[in-house]
Amino acid sequence: MGEITPDHFFEVDMRVGRIVEVEDFPEARRPAWKLRVDFGPDIGVKRSSAQVTNYPREALEGRLVVAVVNFPPRQIGPVRSEVLVLGSMRGDTVLLLTPEPDAEIGDRIA
Repeated sequence: MGEITPDHFFEVDMRVGRIVEVEDFPEARRPAWKLRVDFGPDIGVKRSSAQVTNYPREALEGRLVVAVVNFPPRQIGPVRSEVLVLGSMRGDTVLLLTPEPDAEIGDRIA
C-alpha cells in the first residue's frame, strides 16, 4: 500500500449507522446480504450490499456499524450500493467494525 496524507484520510466520511433491514441477495455472485442502514436525519437511510453472510440476519438487524458514506454509489447486480459498511478481513470472513454502545447514529468517525 502506498502512503496517503492526513488530508486524504480526512476526506473519507465514516459514520455510525444502525442496520434497519436485511434482505436476501440471491443474485449476488458471492454470498451477500442487502442492507438498509440508518445514519440519522442528516444522511438518512442508505442501501449497501455486504458480504457478511457469516452473520445471521437476526445478528445484523439493529446492529450499530461503521460505514463510508461519501463514496459514489456502485451498481452491484440489481442493487445500487450507496455506502460501504466496514469490517476487518480474515480470509473470506468479514468481521464488522462496531462502535461503542454509546455512539449515536450519524456520529462521525475521527
